[in-house]
Amino acid sequence: MNMSASQMKGEKHWLAFIFGISAAVIFFLGMESQASAASLHQQSFASAEDAVHSFVAAIRSEDTNKMLAILGPGGKDLISSGDEVADKNGREKFLKAYDTKNTLVQKSAGTQILHVGDDSWALPIPIAKKGANWIFDTGKAKKEILKLRIGRNELHVIEMLDAYVDAQQEYAGKDCRGNGMVEFAQRLFSSPGKRDGLYWESQDGAQQSPLGPLVAQAEKEGYAKEQNLSPFHGYYFKILKGQGKQATGGAYSYMVKDKMLLGFALVAYPAEYGNSGVMTFLVNQDGIIYEKDLGKNSRRTAEKMKVYNPDKSWKRVKTDDEHSTKSKELKPTK
Repeated sequence: MNMSASQMKGEKHWLAFIFGISAAVIFFLGMESQASAASLHQQSFASAEDAVHSFVAAIRSEDTNKMLAILGPGGKDLISSGDEVADKNGREKFLKAYDTKNTLVQKSAGTQILHVGDDSWALPIPIAKKGANWIFDTGKAKKEILKLRIGRNELHVIEMLDAYVDAQQEYAGKDCRGNGMVEFAQRLFSSPGKRDGLYWESQDGAQQSPLGPLVAQAEKEGYAKEQNLSPFHGYYFKILKGQGKQATGGAYSYMVKDKMLLGFALVAYPAEYGNSGVMTFLVNQDGIIYEKDLGKNSRRTAEKMKVYNPDKSWKRVKTDDEHSTKSKELKPTK
């Protein structure tokens, strides 16, 4: 991505709104494999208004074949985000914005742009005149739609890493397992009936889990905790139980026998590189988030990662709420 994670942080609200609308387009393009070959012949319309009405009707009815016929072969390389929840939410946000307000704005003699919502947001896909008819020029929209989706997901993963640091400190500070030790969690989700992770089911009046608020919000968005929220906003997460020589303090394991006492770390990597995300992120007990583009093999590389070990090729993400001071106060000594 051209935009750094720190820049995206300052434009969070704008990106989130845009992603919600553009995901409506992305979802249907992602269903291409279910459509017949005939649906890839792009449909044209007598007017730009007719094109918009057909486009919106296809979204409302979730008519995949109709949607692909409208968008044509220019959209065949755009696949789903890999996150069905985000796609569904995006469709709903688009329709809500469209129903609130919609206008067609002429950009040139042969191009019109659909604007929706109170903020008059412009759909990335222009409606272009081809001969006597009008079509959606999907080819020009690919890069913009992917950029918006990836930017939105990367903002969410930064927030998740911040929440993870807070949750680990809370877990250790409250002695959640009741063994009298300053111990960090080795899991994000607890084993059934246990409190060995940062989230567990809590009864009324019982101790709430450190990740309880985040999971509750995720459930409202439509994610299923039974599936450990995976993938969450286009990313997977993996706890690391040690650090390498490139990390501050040098190489050592966070484990003492079967307990994680000396620190904690997390890697977050895109479910689909270049589609749901580009950057891979790292954080440990110091609360400083790093990012790096690991390329098309990001998922494989991250899944093989055993320790937190960011070298100089990893760039620091500047956030509004860094945890370094707070983390050092509770950090166990080696």
